[in-house]
Amino acid sequence: MKVNIGIENALIRITCGLTLLAWATAKMVKRPWRDSYVVIAMLAAMKVAEGITRFCPLTALLERYKEADEKQPRSWTTNPT
Repeated sequence: MKVNIGIENALIRITCGLTLLAWATAKMVKRPWRDSYVVIAMLAAMKVAEGITRFCPLTALLERYKEADEKQPRSWTTNPT
């Protein structure tokens, strides 16, 4: 895996992820039958993992799409008038 996010971004992801994970865990203790808290906890854990590894799959996908788009020649021309 290639690092594709910066240190500040990683720290923000870890902080927000741990905050959401704690919130979702506290809510699951009160209402364990609600599935939405499990989903939020999984998303928060994913953000913590992204911050620790400093790799975001969505950012990698967007960078790959942008590189492919830049390599493709443009068929239209701009008119400078």
